[in-house]
Amino acid sequence: VAGLPAAQIRLTLHDGPGSYRDEIAITSEALPRLVTHFRGTAVSDGRLAAGGGPAPSRFDANYDLRKRKDRKLRMNFVARDGAVIAERGADDTSRKPPLKEQFRRNVIDPLSVITAIRDAVRRGETAFTLPVYDGARRFDAEARVLPRDPANPGIRLALLRRAGAGCKGETSDEGDPDDAPRPVSLTLSDDGRLLPLAMSVKIWFLPLDATLERVCAAGDPCAW
Repeated sequence: VAGLPAAQIRLTLHDGPGSYRDEIAITSEALPRLVTHFRGTAVSDGRLAAGGGPAPSRFDANYDLRKRKDRKLRMNFVARDGAVIAERGADDTSRKPPLKEQFRRNVIDPLSVITAIRDAVRRGETAFTLPVYDGARRFDAEARVLPRDPANPGIRLALLRRAGAGCKGETSDEGDPDDAPRPVSLTLSDDGRLLPLAMSVKIWFLPLDATLERVCAAGDPCAW
């Protein structure tokens, strides 16, 4: 953040025949760690529908933030009435009520967004919108593949997060009032793996840049 180290992120992507599993672990560093005490892990499981992107089955997250210790976010995606609804799991510790069902219909979780973007790019799509629900907020992630730039290798995307329901703090435990559109830049590797190489976003007017430092082969230990 603003040229200072903020966190280490470990991202694990499992692409199977017709299924996926995404995992992420984050530990804050330096000043952000002193301020937020944040650390967390999350996992998303689902299947890949032919030509239709990811269909998550569950999203589990565990995190510590400031005085909130051992928090758990649990979402199950349940088929009902011709749609798939994001429902809270039994051991979810969220203290605010979930959004109305209309905002939880046919959505994906934040971690599945990575799989959705990679899948869309792999299919040759150049502009698409993803409906996302993170357990408290419903928003749209609009994505656009940018023209190739020989000076900047990789597949570059411009993303825009458009806030929807729950984005003014009325349902969020963290009380985030930021409901303005938030631009994000993302670069994927220009090969069959489509690995996330870099991401940049502004949070509270500060630039947050994440850059891939090391790739670990499947089955090999990948220490922090």
